[in-house]
Amino acid sequence: MGKVVVALAAGCAVAACVVASMMVERSVRRRRAWRRVVRLLEELEEGCATPVGRLRQVVDAMAVEMHAGLASEGGSKLKMLLTYVHKLPTGKERGTYYALHLGGTNSRVLRVQLGGQRSTIIGRDLDRQPIPQNLMTSTSEELFDFVATLLKDFVEREEKGSITTQQESRELGFTFSFPVKQTSSSSGNLIKWTKGFSVEDMVGRDVSECLQQAISRKGLDMRVAVLVNDTVGTLALGHYDDEDTVAAVIFGTGTNACYLERADAIIKCQGLLTTSGGMVVNMEWGNFWSSHLPRTSYDIDLDADSPNPNDQGFEKMISGMYLGDIVRRVILQMSQESDVFGPVSSKLHVPFILRTHLMAAMHEDDSPNLTEVARVLKDTLEIPDVPFSVRRLVVNICDVVTRRAARLAAAGIVGILKKIGRDGSGGIAGGKTKVGSKNKMMRRTVVAVEGGLYTDYTMFREYLNEAMEEILGEDVAPYVVIKMTKDGSGIGAALLAASHSASSTG
Repeated sequence: MGKVVVALAAGCAVAACVVASMMVERSVRRRRAWRRVVRLLEELEEGCATPVGRLRQVVDAMAVEMHAGLASEGGSKLKMLLTYVHKLPTGKERGTYYALHLGGTNSRVLRVQLGGQRSTIIGRDLDRQPIPQNLMTSTSEELFDFVATLLKDFVEREEKGSITTQQESRELGFTFSFPVKQTSSSSGNLIKWTKGFSVEDMVGRDVSECLQQAISRKGLDMRVAVLVNDTVGTLALGHYDDEDTVAAVIFGTGTNACYLERADAIIKCQGLLTTSGGMVVNMEWGNFWSSHLPRTSYDIDLDADSPNPNDQGFEKMISGMYLGDIVRRVILQMSQESDVFGPVSSKLHVPFILRTHLMAAMHEDDSPNLTEVARVLKDTLEIPDVPFSVRRLVVNICDVVTRRAARLAAAGIVGILKKIGRDGSGGIAGGKTKVGSKNKMMRRTVVAVEGGLYTDYTMFREYLNEAMEEILGEDVAPYVVIKMTKDGSGIGAALLAASHSASSTG
């Protein structure tokens, strides 16, 4: 019996040693795995670093590329497209004006009533209709006849029983969110289709003329007064609310910017006659690139896997389309090099499965246990039951990616201000008095901003505003104001129709 007890005791001791050894081994593996993910996070932080010195290099590069793109077609990755929009709304516009936005799966029609006092829009009516899938690949006549029918039905419904307008004819602002080479403020030729459209007989044709012909076929008394993209509409709405608005930026799924260029710069660079008020320039800044942009291996892989490699480099680092996917790629790398996320989920291999609004929800999760982070990981990426430390790791990844994006976006905005001499440095050509503590020569400058990435993502907005102050410095920053707008593609287009109408200020 004694021998049995001794044997059992010895066996238990061995088992205990084995268990202890296994626990130690697992602990060692966990520590090693955690060290690997920490190393990857540190490398990400280093690769995405945006110290103010680097941001100012991006500012300079943006201003130089703007100048080069304006000086010659193809002289820069920035297209710097002239819009021929010389007049922005002043707030004195009166009357009823229409807007049509064609830029995706929906078509929107808007009517705006203006009372002649700045920031006073008496009323607005809106109709949104989906574009039938078959019309996105049909003929130009079928597509624009559909849109013109929407316009006619909307006008008849909204004007029924109303007092007859005193305007000579109805004026329309047409927001066409596809690449267009403009030939005047109200006309432009389609360069190519995007967003699933493929109406082949439209490429190279004047889109305003196609719409005007369709309107005439429907017997509607309406004139296409101005052709713009949504960024220009945002600038118009911003200027209507605040006359110091000189630029507009959209931060949404994609990103773009436009600004009011001085008349002398347009004449010098392009030899065009223009008014003393200058002209709005559509930058198409998503394609901006500079060696000073902090690019990581994740950015390189994302670009290589995209349908447009070596294109839209700036957009791929700062816009809502891509931020969530950068985070996905980081988590995938960490999963492949460690087991802190458990077995590698097949969902991590699916491009764009982690949308930016989900990334923002994780980033801004303020619950004690980061329950929103756990929910997104489980429901979207099929990574369940991760410990709190791993949830916190995910929040840190989101923070690094978003902070870089917002700070680069701020540098882009300051680059615009530098080009037009509104950043306190004298602009790229010099000749202006610099701002000093004793000699302030700055004018108040407003930049209109629209898009869900800025309006809905609090951390992106705070990081952008913080970087603006850092780059501009304490003497200049108080003179620069970022203002949010809403529906520049609709209201802004109607306001531009009004500003281009001879009867609007009657």
